[in-house]
Amino acid sequence: MAESEAAGGSAAFTHLGTQVRTALSERGFETPTEPQRAAIPPLADGKDGLVIAPTGTGKTETAMLPVFDALAGEERFGIGALYITPLRALNRDMRDRLDWWGEQLGLDIDVRHGDTTQYHRQQQANDPPDVLVTTPETLQAMLTGEKLRKALSDVSHVVIDEVHELAASKRGAQLTIGLERLHELSGPFQRIGLSATVGDPGEVGKFLTGGRGCEIMEVDVGSRLDVRVREPRITDEDETLAGKLASDPDLASHVRAIRDLVTENESTLVFVNTRQTAEALGSRCNALDLPIGVHHGSLSKEARIEVEDAFKAGELDGLLCTSSMELGIDVGRVDHVIQYQSPREVARLLQRVGRAGHRSDKLSSGTVLTTRPDDTLEALAICRRAHEGLVEPAEIHHGSLDTVANQIAGAVMDFGEISARKTYDLVTRAYPFRDLTADDFRDVVRELSDNRILWLDEELDRLEKSGGTWQYFYANLSMIPDEETYTVSDVASGRAIGTLDERFVVNFAGPGETFIQRGEMWRIAEVDDEESEVKVSPIEDPTGEVPSWTGSEIPVPKPVAGEVGEVRGWVGEAFESGESRSAVAADLADRYPTDEYTAGEALDPLEKQVESGSPMPTDERVVVEYEPRSVVVNACFGHTTNQTLGRVLSALLGQQTGSSVGLEIDPYRIELDVPRGVSGPDIEGVLRGTEPEHVAGIIELSLKNSDALKFKLAQVAATFGALQSWRGNRKFGRDRLLAALDDTPVYDEAVREIFHEDLAIEPTGEVLSGIRDGEVEVVLHTEHTPVGIDGRSSGRELLAPENADASVIDTVRERIQEDRMLLFCLHCQEWDRTQEVRRVPDQPECPFCGSTRIAALNPWAEEVVEAVRADEKDDEQEKQTKRAYQAATLVQSHGKQAVIALAARGVGPHNAARIIAKLREDEDDFYRDILSQERQYARTQSFWD
Repeated sequence: MAESEAAGGSAAFTHLGTQVRTALSERGFETPTEPQRAAIPPLADGKDGLVIAPTGTGKTETAMLPVFDALAGEERFGIGALYITPLRALNRDMRDRLDWWGEQLGLDIDVRHGDTTQYHRQQQANDPPDVLVTTPETLQAMLTGEKLRKALSDVSHVVIDEVHELAASKRGAQLTIGLERLHELSGPFQRIGLSATVGDPGEVGKFLTGGRGCEIMEVDVGSRLDVRVREPRITDEDETLAGKLASDPDLASHVRAIRDLVTENESTLVFVNTRQTAEALGSRCNALDLPIGVHHGSLSKEARIEVEDAFKAGELDGLLCTSSMELGIDVGRVDHVIQYQSPREVARLLQRVGRAGHRSDKLSSGTVLTTRPDDTLEALAICRRAHEGLVEPAEIHHGSLDTVANQIAGAVMDFGEISARKTYDLVTRAYPFRDLTADDFRDVVRELSDNRILWLDEELDRLEKSGGTWQYFYANLSMIPDEETYTVSDVASGRAIGTLDERFVVNFAGPGETFIQRGEMWRIAEVDDEESEVKVSPIEDPTGEVPSWTGSEIPVPKPVAGEVGEVRGWVGEAFESGESRSAVAADLADRYPTDEYTAGEALDPLEKQVESGSPMPTDERVVVEYEPRSVVVNACFGHTTNQTLGRVLSALLGQQTGSSVGLEIDPYRIELDVPRGVSGPDIEGVLRGTEPEHVAGIIELSLKNSDALKFKLAQVAATFGALQSWRGNRKFGRDRLLAALDDTPVYDEAVREIFHEDLAIEPTGEVLSGIRDGEVEVVLHTEHTPVGIDGRSSGRELLAPENADASVIDTVRERIQEDRMLLFCLHCQEWDRTQEVRRVPDQPECPFCGSTRIAALNPWAEEVVEAVRADEKDDEQEKQTKRAYQAATLVQSHGKQAVIALAARGVGPHNAARIIAKLREDEDDFYRDILSQERQYARTQSFWD
């Protein structure tokens, strides 16, 4: 920075009035921070702005000092400024931080959110504060209240904290229209956005202001990072710890590395990518009596506040946390951040490590602890990209139709009646909806009218409130899908422990089963579906079944996976030219922030790949490796592109063969379980022969039979008012729902949302174009390779020992033995009987004809029996009949063992055959394989058929 610029920056506080400058002196703010130097002058001048700077560099004051300056001494009845945060916990923090300024400047600061008492709300309506800290959803409710509308008419400033978080969600899309509704009420107001990381500031600025122009004031975050990537080396101590933790030495080394780093620093945040990892590591830390707490979104509010306060007070040295701690909740000073396993995205690394070292002269210090080769290479790529400032762009929800429906109802609530034209103009002023067509808008209005959410008078171009408008709008203040959760309560104390997702409860949570929450072990005593409550009691067992949280895996972006592919490319060439592993490791450690041991461990499968003579998959080379019934497409394209490409392959191969194709993906591989006879050339044929422009159509057709679309359709239908409540309409089957809503805006939005959140249509088309044009090479290999096989463990987090605890296996065994199965003779087709698995003989046979060709089916599978007995069968009955004969073949060959495997949750004949075929030393391993398959089913059932 030139001297004149530095001098101008240091004079930033001179742009503020005397009263604010006096308060600054009393607060000890003598010198502005870098974001304050850059942002205060334009913000004090009333300009809209986006402030991007690391957490802890005074962003809140950067935004609020000019706002306070504008408000101080003004006479007004209503609210002068809104401070909008995405989390209620941030509301609490902001209130604490802003109160002091309010007292000094004679301004009233208050908070309002969903838990604010009715009495307090009434007080705010009668005597509005000068500054109100609130959430996006609460603003929606406030816009419809008569007294509050009067209070909001004085708003002249809106500050949106963590704007990147809102820009990438439907909550944010809803807020942008909400701000336009506020604009109708109050006139123009200053808009200020705050964030620690933004990949595309220009787009987020337009999101914030509706494209009206926005000053971007960005402080470089990447250059302030001091992050190292390392894989813990197993020591003699880890062998001892493994016994104490009931784990393998690998996991013991990870826990020991966390312990050592926490000990070396005064206060450490340990970020993990999933809640189950937080719980599992927390239980191990608890076993070692380490002063480390657990913090994630499924813990009760009281439990979260308890550990936040303990960490802030120094009673805890570390906090194991998920994204719940990314958004700047105040837990005091943080010296160091540990990221356990790759953070998956540059933005997450910057958000998380940026929480450490909150001083203008200090770097943010962090360590990424990795667990396997892909994990290490991915983390290295992310660290390099972070230093370069290559942050992922915000995935704005453009044109989400259920958001439009929600906000049309909001506008009708605001005005009582409003012209359709005016509502359309209001909605399309918001940046995510600028391209919404009049036809799409009209379809949404008609859908709302058909659902009796509002009255539509097409002749007069008028929308009016109906009897259902109020109830609909307040039931849909939030765009977060309403999914049922179960409260977890301690039987002895009645204390709330946390929550479990409904899907986990349905699939796994039966009486007697164990799981981890708050880093402690619990055994389920009772599941109360009426009260949505799981009653538990604590146990001392150090291992157990970890909750299968609904929270989806953080997707690795295509550019990150591509850089991993680039590294594979030059490493492969180095090994092929005869360089030693130590020399290549030294080169990798020189290029990236890691040590030679970690680099060497990451190179292991790559060195083996070259030694085996196998082609190296890179960012420009797809390697299709295949053996009978099993194909791995090595593709360095990231999660969503591989998900999309895998779905195209699965759909087209299934169509060609008439059989289902199993699919599992990670950022670097697409694994396919294919019918007999399908091999590498068939995969290559699909990759070369699929037209890029057909990807969306292929995917949409394949979605028609998937649970993903039906589940999403139910959620979207609820936000359109087509269903009063998805949970309350379970008996209205999903297939019927699909048929009823096909060719409606509800269906269009459900498909759009799946495309937006889970898939990557355009990048997949680019990959296929690259293959067609020769820019991406496709190579076939007739056996599985070290790199391809390495993906088998990539999705498994190191949470528990390879051999699950004996009590877990006993629970699985007991549960399956108590399950009931429908036995059906396929020879005479006369005999069928439902009985407990434990009562099934070693070799079932028909009491009528003596045949051993007995199908073992789920007890509710009467339609399968009907399908087998039908003279003429439709396609679905043919499929059911085929599965019944596959199951009978297994039972005929393997007797009761096949019945047990088929009784497991989500295990069909194909997977049961794979489980049975494995060679084992004891029966426990058989049940471990069943448990592994059940867990895989629980993770993937929401997306696949």
